[in-house]
Order: sequence, then C-alpha cells, then structure tokens
Amino acid sequence: MIRVQEEDFDLGAELKAMSAGKTSIGGLCSFVGLVRDMAGDAEIGAMTLEHYPGMTEKALEEIETEAHARWPLDATLIIHRYGRLEPGDQIVLVAAASAHREAAFEACHYLIDFLKTRAPFWKLEDTADGAKWVDARASDDAATARWAVKSGEE
Repeated sequence: MIRVQEEDFDLGAELKAMSAGKTSIGGLCSFVGLVRDMAGDAEIGAMTLEHYPGMTEKALEEIETEAHARWPLDATLIIHRYGRLEPGDQIVLVAAASAHREAAFEACHYLIDFLKTRAPFWKLEDTADGAKWVDARASDDAATARWAVKSGEE
C-alpha cells in the first residue's frame, strides 16, 4: 500500500492495520524517518518536502512491486509525507511483512534505499543562512547499487 500525504501518521495504528487478520505473517519490519535538527554543521529550523503527484505514487508502486518480486511478502506499506515539517516530525514509514523475518528485514531495507534514490521528492531545508535544496547523496546511490550486486544484476 502506498500513501503520499501531508498529515502525520500513527505508527502503531498503521502496523496493526497492516497485519490485522493476516496470521501468515511471522515478521513485520518497519523504518520511520524523522526530520533532524542538523544537516552537517547547519541547524535546521524546518524542512519542506515537495513532489509530483501521480509521478511520485507511480515510482513508489514500481519499487513496491519489485520488492514483492524479490521476497515472499504478505504486505508492504510506504507512507511519505510532504509539506512543511519541523525537527522531530515523522517523514516516512516503510514496512514489510512476511512469514519469515529475514525477508521482512531485507525488503524493508530495499524499499527505503530505493525510495531515497528513485522517488521524486525534493527537500528544502530552512537554516539560519536561508533555505537550501538538499542534493542527492553518493551514499544513497551506493546503498541502492548494493542491491544489484547482491542479486547478481551487475
């Protein structure tokens, strides 16, 4: 399930709904991303996330479909917020559920790695020196690349 929304989410309620009535689930792994108060040496007062509606959901659906093709998953969930967020606010929830914990762990890690590099979101950080767009990070690209090597798709 994919949701791109402005409003916050309730982690416990989302995970409970994801697994409700699915007794085949033996493991549910989740990751929650939060807005930090620092970026390097700069203090962050707020962050504004923008995206292209329709295009964003399509990219997330492709990532989710690939995860289901790689692992035996009972359910997945991606919730990504947009709009103005402050330090401590939740940005993203990624969760994967499977009969076995290893598939849930790996799929959750895969989903967040690809979300960071393939989903069309843009982050504008408000600092004391003014607003600045966040550039793509080589470390995020490296995290995504490891999945191709791991599966032999070099």
